[in-house]
Amino acid sequence: MKKYLILLAFITLAAACSPKAPDIERQIYGILSQLTLEEKIAMTHAQSKFSSPGVPRLGIPEIWCTDGPHGIRAEVLWDKWSQARWTNDSCTAYPALTCLAASWNPEMSRLYGESIGEEALYRKKTILLGPGVNIYRHPFGGRNFEYMGEDPYLAGRMVVPYVQGVQSKDVAVCVKHFCLNNDEINRHTVNVNVDDRTLYEIYLPAFKAAVTEGGAWSVMGAYNLYKDEHLCHNRPILMDILKGEWGFDGVVVSDWGGCHDTDQAVHNGLDLEYGTWTDGLFTGPSNVYNQYHLAQPYLDGIKSGKYGTGELDDKVRRILRLQFRTNLAEGRGHGRFVCPEHSAAARRIAGEGIVLLKNDGGVLPVRDAKKILVVGENAVKMLTIGGGSSSLKAKYEISPLDGLKARFQDAEIAFERGYSSGAAREQDGISAKFDLTESRSPEQMVADAVAAAKDADYVIVFGGLNKNGHQDSEGGDREDYGLPYGQDALMEALAATGRKLVFVNISGNAVSMPWVDKVPAIVQGWYLGSEAGPALADVLSGDVNPSGKLPFTFPYEFKDGPVFNEEQYPGIPREGEDIIDEYYTEGVFVGYRWYDTREVKPMFAFGHGLSYTTFEYGEAKIKGRKLSVAVKNTGDVAGAEVVQLYISDPECSVERPAKELKGFKKVFLQPGERKTVTFDIPDEALSFFDADAHKWVAEPGEFIAHVGSASDDIRSSVNFKL
Repeated sequence: MKKYLILLAFITLAAACSPKAPDIERQIYGILSQLTLEEKIAMTHAQSKFSSPGVPRLGIPEIWCTDGPHGIRAEVLWDKWSQARWTNDSCTAYPALTCLAASWNPEMSRLYGESIGEEALYRKKTILLGPGVNIYRHPFGGRNFEYMGEDPYLAGRMVVPYVQGVQSKDVAVCVKHFCLNNDEINRHTVNVNVDDRTLYEIYLPAFKAAVTEGGAWSVMGAYNLYKDEHLCHNRPILMDILKGEWGFDGVVVSDWGGCHDTDQAVHNGLDLEYGTWTDGLFTGPSNVYNQYHLAQPYLDGIKSGKYGTGELDDKVRRILRLQFRTNLAEGRGHGRFVCPEHSAAARRIAGEGIVLLKNDGGVLPVRDAKKILVVGENAVKMLTIGGGSSSLKAKYEISPLDGLKARFQDAEIAFERGYSSGAAREQDGISAKFDLTESRSPEQMVADAVAAAKDADYVIVFGGLNKNGHQDSEGGDREDYGLPYGQDALMEALAATGRKLVFVNISGNAVSMPWVDKVPAIVQGWYLGSEAGPALADVLSGDVNPSGKLPFTFPYEFKDGPVFNEEQYPGIPREGEDIIDEYYTEGVFVGYRWYDTREVKPMFAFGHGLSYTTFEYGEAKIKGRKLSVAVKNTGDVAGAEVVQLYISDPECSVERPAKELKGFKKVFLQPGERKTVTFDIPDEALSFFDADAHKWVAEPGEFIAHVGSASDDIRSSVNFKL
């Protein structure tokens, strides 16, 4: 009889997994009726660091999660963060998501999703913990490098293909960190105070796109609080908006340690609990995971009558639905891991995301160089390591120095460190392969770099941040807008040599550059993963014409931006409570919306990015709601331009930004080639969120459509009426 029940369960599950099944939901209910109360409870919480149990009796498999959004994390021990020291878990490291956003190319996002999805599938993972789409609110945010920039429209357009690409491989994404996770300091105790209009216009759209257009199968709650409830079990966000307004039918997963209360976990939308910090986790009893909020306390509450079973059944249905889409999907393949195709994808994505910020006198691309001096620790430091949960055990990482050596084999390539960050960063037992010990003083390193520069044709400095603590890293924000480790002094000294000087900024955040007017060429190089060196060499040599555009603004100084007082960041501690209130008083004026509306000139604007060719825009024309503009490549090399559409609403019942991004298209053009780019302008592009009516409103009247190459480089504008 027992064997018969197991066979029946397998048949039932297989039928439910089939895309031809007439009623998958009916099958889910059938399986639900076979589960015991204890089995249901077990399915809603972890059994190890990265897995939750299935039901072997019924053939329901375990769920296995993996960090992160940029590569498949190495295996860790069952109960610890320590490396399991497998020999076959070294992954392909892809560029950080800021770089992907900087490509402004949804095709790259789809390629990224499919490639990393194949790697997750090969490693037999159920859920990929990413992508991240929190909004870049200010340049101190420790995890900004994991996200997709300051604009909700750009992030929304870029996240959808990523989600679809991953899930086309029968692996679930887990879109994170939902929501308002805009800084790392006090991340478990900060309570965000934000008005509804700002919430709906700025901080929710990318998540909504991932769910309603991308069809995301799971969402991860954030650590912080909103309306005094932690966001891993927050009724307004998870129940009213995510599962209510958006109709999300997937699984809400807690961030590791983000669950704090059994009552709220039961009633406020959490489905699957991971990483909870219980006393048992530290003292090590065998039933540690039974102490989770959705474990024994939940079971005891049901048995005592404190809780009903309706919420539990809903959680289990969602988990089963996730299983049908992933582990039990018909024809689920085997994936691929660290293959030439994935390396090529990583290099291509990186090449499209690198941004040429400045190129006075056509210093770049590098031509006819007999000697190139490479300066800077970031030219040799492994940057796939560190940064928190996105740290990777990459199969390989080609440094910028090695990339340049491989590309310019006929030139002498010299190296000077120029600055030192101290000991090499190590995380999860993975350490840098390059010896970063240094005995010279900072002054001597600068002097040595200057001396070496005097007979160099080009001096290329790789600086920026490096994923050390408070340098683009989870768990702590930046403490200074300036470059660390004395890099400003290095740049001033090298600028004085009069050599052809290039600064490549490796970071996921904006940084100050007090020497910006003295350096002819500046490149935003991001964290590029395994193919960092070749991708940077491609762009610096001109083998790849840069086409990336900034997904966030570079202000001259931190105080120039929309977040500039203690109330806004890091917040005000509540008297007598372990809560810090942070007030988003800048409202919808985030990023370029602030700089454009308040007429504050940035160092490099949102959407800015140069090319080795030039593009000429025609006059924008509009007929009805269809806008068209001709773009011509007027240079002598092929290149790609990102045509950006912004909308202004000059007369409105509420204050609106000077303009807002509502469309973009990346167009590839041969020398002399002209193409017409068209945009449809729907009502959504004209609307603001009316908090009192709780709906989107497009008020009749006159609007202005702007097309251009950046938020501060508008080439043509045209008026139209709604």
